[in-house]
Amino acid sequence: MTLKKLALGLTLGAAIVGAASSAFADTKILKFAHDNKTDPFENPAHACTAVFANIVEADTNGSIKVEVYPSNQLGSAAEHVQFIQDNVVQATLTSTGAISSYYPRIDVLNLAFAFDHNAATYEVFDGPFGTALAADIEATIPNSKVLGFPDTGGFFAITNSKRPIENLEDFEGIRVRTMTLPSHQKIIQAMGGEAYPLSWGEVYSGLQTGVIDGQMNPVPIISFANFSEVQDYMTLTNHLFSPYTFMMSKSFWDSLSEDEQRVVNYAAESCVTASRGLSRIIEASDRGLAGLMDKIEVTALSAEAREEFKAAAQPAVLKHVEEELGDEGVALLNQFKDAVEGANNSTYLAD
Repeated sequence: MTLKKLALGLTLGAAIVGAASSAFADTKILKFAHDNKTDPFENPAHACTAVFANIVEADTNGSIKVEVYPSNQLGSAAEHVQFIQDNVVQATLTSTGAISSYYPRIDVLNLAFAFDHNAATYEVFDGPFGTALAADIEATIPNSKVLGFPDTGGFFAITNSKRPIENLEDFEGIRVRTMTLPSHQKIIQAMGGEAYPLSWGEVYSGLQTGVIDGQMNPVPIISFANFSEVQDYMTLTNHLFSPYTFMMSKSFWDSLSEDEQRVVNYAAESCVTASRGLSRIIEASDRGLAGLMDKIEVTALSAEAREEFKAAAQPAVLKHVEEELGDEGVALLNQFKDAVEGANNSTYLAD
């Protein structure tokens, strides 16, 4: 090999290495943290993040690399919200409980027995109210960008180890685990139960040891958390719908090109859709309600009992918002009530 050819080879090699290094340096890393397991077919959170990551990496030609950290690998759900502000993680799905210490007005979503059906929740959170809520969160939590409100698993049910719950009298004295949300505690107390705030990681052992008698969560969460192993009864109260808030670091968002932002927005919408679809599939399959009915005694509230529970629970939430969340909270609650009423009244049928 001549010196000239050797020099040319070295030059080309250096150019290739330089190009690869430059491409690597230009790749934006998006750390996405959430608190559920890694199977996208088991829970809506990971289904959401899996769909998001696939679309973002494919449609940006790898200019954004998404690293998903499930099962609280990077800290608790509440810490994820702080990490968003610090740009330590760039995206998270945060529960209403986790976000509440940073944004107390999230509690207006916990107006018990508000929604009549799942489709109404989509209309509310995809419509003007969802836009207003996102803007209020962004104005309150520094460096936050809200990209949607994915499904955590649908409406809440209540499980317990004491007895079937068909009316308010049956609920009397049952100790129920709640998030740290004040409204959740007010709801349980108003219905005659004992509210017992407990972190998510302690719920199964608390049920197993009898520290708590019961808990409330969407059916898919009750299923994949294996609560039927330590609970005997479940009541389909459908009293709450509590979505995730899909949050992104605003500084990371601002670092993206317009094309990258377009892809991230589309991927976030697809993430929300995936979370809803998987929630409905799990509910209808043997991994959800059908499977639980073989392991636990299931009761559906009658229309009369639902009205009785609603009459007990709703005033407690309204009073809490008025006393603790001020005029801004009351205004947001009124927006929420108007949006829910309109969505509940929609027939979704063509003329």
